[in-house]
Amino acid sequence: MDATPPTTPRPSATFDEYSLSEIRRAAATGLYDIRGFGAKRKVPHFDDLLFLGASVSRYPLEGYREKCGTDVWLGTRFAEKPVHIKIPVTIAGMSFGSLSARAKEALGRGATLAGTSTTTGDGGMTEEERHHSQILVYQVLPSRYGMNPDDLRRADAIEIVIGQGSKPGGGGMLLGQKISDRVAEMRTLPTGIDQRSACRHPDWTGPDDLEIKIQELREITDWQKPIYIKIGASRPYYDTALAVKAGADVVVLDGMQGGTAATQEVFIEHVGLPILGAIRPAVQALQDLGMHRKVQLIVSGGIRSGADVAKALALGADAASIGTAALIALGDNDPAFEAEYHKLGTTAGCYDDWHEGRDPAGITTQDPVLAARLDPTLGGRRLANYLTVLTLETQTVARACGKSHVHNLEPEDLVALTVEAAAMAQVPLAGTNWIPGKEGSSF
Repeated sequence: MDATPPTTPRPSATFDEYSLSEIRRAAATGLYDIRGFGAKRKVPHFDDLLFLGASVSRYPLEGYREKCGTDVWLGTRFAEKPVHIKIPVTIAGMSFGSLSARAKEALGRGATLAGTSTTTGDGGMTEEERHHSQILVYQVLPSRYGMNPDDLRRADAIEIVIGQGSKPGGGGMLLGQKISDRVAEMRTLPTGIDQRSACRHPDWTGPDDLEIKIQELREITDWQKPIYIKIGASRPYYDTALAVKAGADVVVLDGMQGGTAATQEVFIEHVGLPILGAIRPAVQALQDLGMHRKVQLIVSGGIRSGADVAKALALGADAASIGTAALIALGDNDPAFEAEYHKLGTTAGCYDDWHEGRDPAGITTQDPVLAARLDPTLGGRRLANYLTVLTLETQTVARACGKSHVHNLEPEDLVALTVEAAAMAQVPLAGTNWIPGKEGSSF
């Protein structure tokens, strides 16, 4: 008699291996998990969109012989000195504290070589960053750590941070092992003690107060500097509209796939919107107010390639911003440190415990031995190379669509591969004229 064949074990789709490990960890420690690296769950993203290159019905531009502009003006609404960058990509705010001083210097060097801006982040402005950043945006965060009027005036633009894509509605965290003497002095904190940033600004509770705050910042800087408002993607239409009505020159919209700062994983994976689902409502708000291209829109959250940048611009953004990708360009998550990542219980490409300050690449740490591993000059060149490639890729796509400037890309140049992406981006499902939820469209 034949033996009964063994049954193949069947894992649960709900209680998958990661969910089981999280239950065990929570049961053993009584602590929630904190990490960076943005959302890891698969959500609709730019990969779900394709460009329709020119052929018979559209006329492409010829290679590198025909010009395709990439420059961007930011803050043209009210600022007497708007920011002019050469490429449609900026460096997002990441603090000194979360990053080493050498990493902040490298970001400034790379951005300057590429002709774009970098951003301070929480905790104030370092001299290394200011010296090596041709264009520096100064963040005003709820914590007010390191903030002072003198540095506001030294900046080229001001960014009021209302929220971040990885944690809209939540504050930041900086563990004590990263609060060195210098970080503590800049933030007026005790050395070595865990710090949590507030989730909201202490001196205003709504858009009317925000308008007052913007006016204060304009007076401090003599109306010279553009004022950005950064919002986490959650209610992009109304948040964008209110930011514009409060007087913003630029709106920065951050989706859930980005996020170098540490927060609870429950925030990262379950709060906010993917950037693909946030751009079109924000653009619609600008259009309804007659302010599209007058108030500039910068989008961030999972930008990796020139294709991502081009798609963001085609959906109506003026520029894209990178954070995680910039750290990887500097050398984070490099397989060269695999043995050391393994000792930390992770692997290159998956290291997300940046808040613990043990980064083998010397980027997200305050440990002087580890930080010394990063050469800021070389790191800056690597970042500049990456930014150059992003820009060339964006131009390549724009030329293929017949555009003489990357800002001429438009939704008509795109189709979606999935119903979800078509609905979020408000472009047709590939092979059809159907835009889900839009009246008059059909298969």
